[in-house]
Amino acid sequence: MLEMKHIFFGVEDEGSEKEIIRDISLSLPKGKLAVITGPNGGGKSTLARLIAGIEKPSSGQILFNGQDITSWNVTERARAGIAFAFQQPVRFKGIQVLDLIRLASGKKLSAADACDYLSRVGLCARDYIDREVNASLSGGELKRIEIATVLARNAVLSVFDEPEAGIDLWSFQNLIEVFREMRESVKDRSILIISHQERILNIADEVIVLRDGRLVSQGERNEVLPGLIGTAAAVKECPKTFPGKGGNEPC
Repeated sequence: MLEMKHIFFGVEDEGSEKEIIRDISLSLPKGKLAVITGPNGGGKSTLARLIAGIEKPSSGQILFNGQDITSWNVTERARAGIAFAFQQPVRFKGIQVLDLIRLASGKKLSAADACDYLSRVGLCARDYIDREVNASLSGGELKRIEIATVLARNAVLSVFDEPEAGIDLWSFQNLIEVFREMRESVKDRSILIISHQERILNIADEVIVLRDGRLVSQGERNEVLPGLIGTAAAVKECPKTFPGKGGNEPC
């Protein structure tokens, strides 16, 4: 499915390069739900953006279904079957929700089919289907609409960057059920979620832990999760600290 080999990524900082991702090699198997967790600033979202093609690695190689996609842009990766949901969704002034879901699916969905995707993320479809994706929508509403577009994509690999951000508690539980359904209904496709939340970690097949831009551990949930429970990498509500090399780090 997806393989990353010796990935490095850095940004310019006062005339020198600051490393954010440091020699990460990992693989995501087909048909699995994987969760990347770890302290804030550990490189989780950056790694997701590298997978989506929003950022390009300084060095290393990214393979998707055996093909080298390291130099591919976002559009090329989307066409190959990689979908990405931002932590802070983009607003599209002048585009209605129905049109956005149709664009994501790549076909002319009926309004009823589009409404089904909205219902799955906890939105009353008749209240949203004809609305513009603009500033009139709250952050939580935008997040759920974006997740609906990812569902409509039916991508080979769906990447979600902290999908719980801005989501109320009821909708969060609904979101967990969406991920359960995705994992159980599409065996040949994979899901990658960036999250601290214990309830999301609890439905993962694999857990990947990053710290200081490095891969700390990767394995099946039952192997990795016991060591994380009680830390801020696995909390039911808002994480506050995560054990780091210098003690508890703020989340």
